[in-house]
Amino acid sequence: MNPLDLKDPVFNEPWEAQAFAMVVKLHERGCFSWSEWAEFLGAEIKTSEVPYYEHWLAALEKIVEAKSIMSHNERLNRVEAWDRAAHATPHGRPIELSRS
Repeated sequence: MNPLDLKDPVFNEPWEAQAFAMVVKLHERGCFSWSEWAEFLGAEIKTSEVPYYEHWLAALEKIVEAKSIMSHNERLNRVEAWDRAAHATPHGRPIELSRS
């Protein structure tokens, strides 16, 4: 089946595609194996019934901390920087972390 034949989009929001790409890139760089990723994602999926890519993002946050790719404080600082940039960015414009 051709993915372009699907009626529903593969990703509902741009952030979902970005989170997907981050996991693929980190795996390609050898930061974790697919079996490790599957364990983290599976554990997240068992926790609650939220949209699939919210599980994906939560698993990504946990695996980067567990693998010391990013510390808890670094992750929280990045989330805060992203929130500040998002609030400072006019609607419809790309969000840049340099905005604050």
